[in-house]
Amino acid sequence: MDKPGLIMCVCTGKCAGFEKMDIWDFINQVRVELPVEYGFIHPQLCEEDGDRFLADFLKSKRKIIVAGCAPNMQYKMFRDAFTEAGMDVRKDLVPLDIRDMTTEEAVDKVRAALEEMGVGEVE
Repeated sequence: MDKPGLIMCVCTGKCAGFEKMDIWDFINQVRVELPVEYGFIHPQLCEEDGDRFLADFLKSKRKIIVAGCAPNMQYKMFRDAFTEAGMDVRKDLVPLDIRDMTTEEAVDKVRAALEEMGVGEVE
C-alpha cells in the first residue's frame, strides 16, 4: 500500500478546537515520525480555494488523511471533490477529528489510524 498523505485543516487557525495543540509541532511530528508520504497544513479546506486545491490535489489518486473537524462534516464537504476525481470518499478519505486535543493526543490519533490502515512501520 502506498503511504497516505496527511492534510491538517486548521479552520483559519482561529478555531478554539486547536487551542491545546501546537499545530506546527503536530504536523512536524506526523511528517517526520509517522509513515506518511507528506504532511502539511491548509488554512480552510471547506472554502472555495480549498475546493480548488483539493480537486487539483486528488489527481494523484492517493488516499489521504484529513486531520481537522468531525468526520461526518468531512465526508459531506469533500464528497464532490472525490467523486469528480473518480475516487470514493468513504474509501479514500480517512477523516480524523483532532479538535480539543493536545499535540501528543492528535499525533497518537494519526498513529492509530495508520496502524489500522496497515501502513508501514509506525514508531
